[in-house]
Amino acid sequence: MSVKVRIPTQLRPLAGGAGEVEVEGATVGEVLKALDAAHPGFGERIFDENGNVRRFVNVFVGEEDIRFLDGLGTPVAPGALVSVVPAVAGGS
Repeated sequence: MSVKVRIPTQLRPLAGGAGEVEVEGATVGEVLKALDAAHPGFGERIFDENGNVRRFVNVFVGEEDIRFLDGLGTPVAPGALVSVVPAVAGGS
């Protein structure tokens, strides 16, 4: 099942400059692993040493944060949009 993954600007060089790519997967974990297999380098930026999503990386299925769903086990429907969003810090 094909899923669209939205790539943040700072990671687009890993995807040849694309802002969105399509990969296969039934869960968020499968989708992110397929993203890394198709475009090496994503895995080390998304996953920590234990295989979990890094705390400063947010992943959404549609508009839902996977941290409030089933994490990497969150099911992904065909044609769904998965967004990788780095956390933003700062302010005054």
